[in-house]
Amino acid sequence: MNRTPVVFIHGAWLHALSWESWAERFASRGFLAFTPGWPGEPYTVGEMWKSADRFTDVGLDLLTDHYAKIVDSFDIAPVIIGHSVGGLIAQHLIGANIGQAAVAIAPAPVNDIALTAPPAGLWHPGQTDGTDPLVSLSSDQFHRLFANTVTAEESARLFERYAVPTPRRLLADLGCADSVRSPRAVADVGNARRGPLLLISGQEDLLVPDAATRAAYKQYGDSLAVTDLKQFADRAHSLTIDNGWRFVADYVLGWLDEHGLRSHP
Repeated sequence: MNRTPVVFIHGAWLHALSWESWAERFASRGFLAFTPGWPGEPYTVGEMWKSADRFTDVGLDLLTDHYAKIVDSFDIAPVIIGHSVGGLIAQHLIGANIGQAAVAIAPAPVNDIALTAPPAGLWHPGQTDGTDPLVSLSSDQFHRLFANTVTAEESARLFERYAVPTPRRLLADLGCADSVRSPRAVADVGNARRGPLLLISGQEDLLVPDAATRAAYKQYGDSLAVTDLKQFADRAHSLTIDNGWRFVADYVLGWLDEHGLRSHP
């Protein structure tokens, strides 16, 4: 019997390995789980750090087209699950009727939703001042900004296993530091024919605040398509990888089941 595919899309500062627990959990429930990395992304975090210079030109256009081709390549339309930038891409794809459903977890803001001001010195939109085309988080920054609801010990383990640099170009495409946001940082919020969409936020998220996800949910208010919002209290941007990941994953599995999106069509 054919099984429903699920395509996981990771975001900035994380490697595709960050979906390892989710992929195992979804596979155990009968889904075909796929965790494709960014174009040319190495299989390990260590290799990513060694070859990160190859990714300086990765922007939102390239990522969106890359995942659109992957999702569109299946005989059975996949469920798309994205985190951060991946959540933005998931919304863009489902709004374009690519995929049968989407889950956007702590998604980077779409359309005209305001971005949170970046921490001082973390990134800049231009490179004319000689700034590094890659933006890395230190272990301390990762704990302070990304995994701010877990212990320092757990944050350090997560950083060691999953954290990688991210291209400054991608951050500029998202509109960070007052740069001009890419035309691809959009979602068709009025499409009534698209599949169901679930938006998820962590209420202690410092990188994509709960307010930004609620603002996205509000934009879908006039659509007749299914759009749901789930807020997780006391959770940060690390909610897909920290010790509470299973609560989020199981909520998503339950939501899919409620909407008839099961492992075997």
